Amino acid sequence: MIAGETVVVIRRERIGTLPGNTPEYAEVETLVENVLIDPKPGSDVTDSVRPDGTQAEYVLHFPKGFVGSLRGASVKVRGGDPMEVEGDPQSYTNANTPLLWNRPVSVYRVDG
Repeated sequence: MIAGETVVVIRRERIGTLPGNTPEYAEVETLVENVLIDPKPGSDVTDSVRPDGTQAEYVLHFPKGFVGSLRGASVKVRGGDPMEVEGDPQSYTNANTPLLWNRPVSVYRVDG
């Protein structure tokens, strides 16, 4: 049986308005259960700014019950540091996904 894991989605959301009509934002964390985690081979970052850098990458497969945008979000995977979401991941149609997961989400983190 396939078993997913719990990840933490971090999104910047507007929570109110400050004096002077300035929007107030905060990072909001949401637990998402039953996410499949597909680790990708790591790679070295070989530019002059990060000569010892490495990049960690995953493709996360979110369950059909997850709704909302992941554009600009980050995700904590297996208790690690937040990883940036690439682009604006969209769901497959339910008719084309017979199992429980319908949204592939590429995430990455550069260390060093």
